[in-house]
Amino acid sequence: MTYPLETIRHSYAHVLAAAIQRLFPDVRFGVGPVIENGFYYDILLPKAIGGEDLPKIEQEMKRIIKQNLKFEREETGIDEAIAFFQKTNQPFKVELLKDLKMKGTTAMSEEEQKTIGKEVKTVSIYKTGGFVDLCRGPHVASTKELPADAFRLTKIAGAYWRGSEKNPMLTRIYGAGFIAKKDLDKYLWQQEEIKKRDHRVLGEKLKLFTFAEEVGPGLPLWLPNGTILRDEIENYAKEIEKKWGYRRVATPHIAKETLYRMSGHIPYYAESMFPPMKLDDGNYYLKAMNCPHTHMIYKSEPKSYRDLPLRLAEYGTVYRYELSGTLAGLLRTRGFTQNDAHIYCREDQVEAEFLKVMKLHEFWYKKVFGIKDFYMRLSLPAKDKAKYADIPEGWKKSVEMIRRSMQNSKLPFVEAEGEAAFYGPKVDFQIKSIVGREETASTNQLDFLAAQRFNLNYRDKDGKDKPVYVIHRAPLGSHERFIAFLIEHFAGAFPLWLAPVQAWILPIGKAHKKYAARIAKELQAVDIRAELKDQNETVGKKIREGENQKIPYLLIVGDKEMKNESVAVRKRAKGDLGAVKFKKFLARIKEEIVKKK
Repeated sequence: MTYPLETIRHSYAHVLAAAIQRLFPDVRFGVGPVIENGFYYDILLPKAIGGEDLPKIEQEMKRIIKQNLKFEREETGIDEAIAFFQKTNQPFKVELLKDLKMKGTTAMSEEEQKTIGKEVKTVSIYKTGGFVDLCRGPHVASTKELPADAFRLTKIAGAYWRGSEKNPMLTRIYGAGFIAKKDLDKYLWQQEEIKKRDHRVLGEKLKLFTFAEEVGPGLPLWLPNGTILRDEIENYAKEIEKKWGYRRVATPHIAKETLYRMSGHIPYYAESMFPPMKLDDGNYYLKAMNCPHTHMIYKSEPKSYRDLPLRLAEYGTVYRYELSGTLAGLLRTRGFTQNDAHIYCREDQVEAEFLKVMKLHEFWYKKVFGIKDFYMRLSLPAKDKAKYADIPEGWKKSVEMIRRSMQNSKLPFVEAEGEAAFYGPKVDFQIKSIVGREETASTNQLDFLAAQRFNLNYRDKDGKDKPVYVIHRAPLGSHERFIAFLIEHFAGAFPLWLAPVQAWILPIGKAHKKYAARIAKELQAVDIRAELKDQNETVGKKIREGENQKIPYLLIVGDKEMKNESVAVRKRAKGDLGAVKFKKFLARIKEEIVKKK
């Protein structure tokens, strides 16, 4: 029988608990839910265990799997279940059951509900050999149906019972589980690669960015190499957006409180903004978003229906207050620069414009960066309407227009409740790196409230004022988050056009330095980022360092190369390509950069 992956993982969690009970009979069990890529179980032991104990627990799990023990389900009254777990000295199970009996599911976490279920009068328990657990299931029929080579216990961590520091600290044992060994092998490879590709480690190694306590946490300082990455992406984005009909604007880094009250960000968004600066003419805030400023540009002169759609783009730097404990390298910062734009359009233009926005995303991800694994998430308002603009008809119409655009794009998407912006539904683009790490690359929103708050109108062909719709879009999100993703996706080996340093020229000896310097100068003259490495070191050492720094091309020159006006080419990941006439190599590298291969 073929089982869903969630069922497989849920069953692994029970086998883990059964193995722990055999090895540590005095164990007290919390909950053991399925999570992304696997499962975990929270336990309380009389003595601490560590990572060195995981292989022993794994071996016991494999013995249980081999024994072909059945997963036996039994329905029982909630009082009978309480009595059973009291008798077997499982206080955490008793607490859950009493809570379930008295309050239903209102006081239970989502993980607890997933594991236990939502029934109040009766509950289900599962028996696997000598192990009995409170669980709603389902499970495989017997342990032998679980692949013994497709799971791995991955780590041990601490976790407060039910997430409260007032409760006991439990030991949480994590495991990865899959249907086949090849899937586990791929996952384990990805985890190792993620460690190697950590953008913070590579950022330091490749000299891309740094942080300084004196500047403040979450405020990155871009080094020369990292600034090249920023500039190359920004320059190309400006070139592409010009072709797609965008016009560039620029706005200041601060604004009066009046502007953010007009936009509605105060009070809806105030907790994410830095405290106000009190000046002689009122309170000013650091800019947390570009849109209110751009709206004032739209308002600066009257617009006709012929002027629309108007696409205004800006690389705008914004500042948001994030708790210091949540900051994570470039992935979560307090200051970042967005590839932002706002499209002002008529209602009859919304769907076509939103479709173009999605196609622009597809262009960047698939064609430019080779990111094939991505999807969209349509975020809708939650049932609790207190956090959203109270305009039901506006919400309904906006959601319908966006949904049709997404369907027409032929790109994959899902829908999620409760993640919309306060002024309209939004579409997040989720991208996955080569090692499976998923990030939100950009957020795109349809705003039907801005026209009302800012009096954003256009004159129709009959001379009447009509409100505009505003599309907020940022295909590349922020430089900080997107570059962090690219660092990890490419493991620091950026495409040639994006690489901070594109070529090193390595003279073999002193006699070749002059020729090597000429080669470097000719490359630099046509804006190729080349560096002469003429230190008194062996060529072998320079090659190893160049490969360590992930330089796309290493050009070695000696007697033969000087005589033939050539260079010996080593290409990253491909090795020695042999000698090539320099003029031919120059034409080749220029073409590769222009085409952004």
